[in-house]
Amino acid sequence: MIKAGIIGATGYAGAELVRLLLGHRDVEIKWLGSRSYIDKAYASVYQNMFTLIEGSCLDDNIGELVKQADVVFTATPQGFLASAMQEEYLQQAKFIDLSADYRLKDVDVYEAWYHIGHKSPQYLKEAVYGLCEINREQVKAARLVANPGCYTTCSILTAYPLVREGLIDPDTLIIDAKSGTSGAGRGAKTGNLFCEVNENIKAYGIATHRHTPEIEEQLGYAAGRKVTVTFTPHLVPMNRGILAVAYASLVKKPDGSCPSEADIRAAYEKYYSGEKFIRLLDADVFPETKWVEGSNFVDVNFKIDERTGRVIMIGALDNLVKGAAGQAVQNMNLMFGLPETEGLDLVPLFP
Repeated sequence: MIKAGIIGATGYAGAELVRLLLGHRDVEIKWLGSRSYIDKAYASVYQNMFTLIEGSCLDDNIGELVKQADVVFTATPQGFLASAMQEEYLQQAKFIDLSADYRLKDVDVYEAWYHIGHKSPQYLKEAVYGLCEINREQVKAARLVANPGCYTTCSILTAYPLVREGLIDPDTLIIDAKSGTSGAGRGAKTGNLFCEVNENIKAYGIATHRHTPEIEEQLGYAAGRKVTVTFTPHLVPMNRGILAVAYASLVKKPDGSCPSEADIRAAYEKYYSGEKFIRLLDADVFPETKWVEGSNFVDVNFKIDERTGRVIMIGALDNLVKGAAGQAVQNMNLMFGLPETEGLDLVPLFP
């Protein structure tokens, strides 16, 4: 059995990790860390865990945790793991960090967008960006994985094949994304109150959202050069889900024609036809958050706008599963040589 510890176990992503790991036949949860609920019964924080989790919340003492665990999940604010990480910890356990501390390779970019100093930049080069469908082989050999963000997972996977194949100009890429309120975390914030969110939709982080450089960095690897995108997130009054709608100009062929629908579909099939968790939908059937809720699936599709010479790409996922905890479990499976789908054969919930 893999012994797992979770720090930040009482946030939404941490709680989703608990739910998924309870159903994983090869994992035993050894440590539920929560600075806010030390010594409080976990099932009293999340009553849905009544009779399922007997233990209480512990602190965030990584030095003690790594002595008991094979893998440590940190579902913590930015800066926590970077401030605590030591070489001896990585020699004792594998780490999967759900924050942004090791996602960006350029420490200056991290500090500029997150407005905090990075305390362990020596691990940035080693950390593997845990987007399994793209970095699968690197994840298998990793001891430190940077679990991608929810917006970024949806945005990158939606556009990746077309960027990689040179079918679109990535510098024209505009991503309009919408998320349920669980993506904002469990902390008490005025902007997340029912009366603030209900019957409302709002854009936020306009031209400043910190997932932007993450999207640019990863799509830059796909393009083989630096790219710049426009990314605007929105908050919508639902619990879970992300819908990303991306627009980009098609790159014309040598004969002056634009890529056809068959060309675009072939690109998606080239990269995703063998992927369990990415579902390329049939023509003119477009992703909806409802059809991926509670699952590790990403649904994607596209539509060519011949009038403008652009392609519209659409992706949907559950921000707490494939956008956070499910992807973390997928990474863990790869790191420990388990079937990638173990614990993740989740049928989407409906209604």
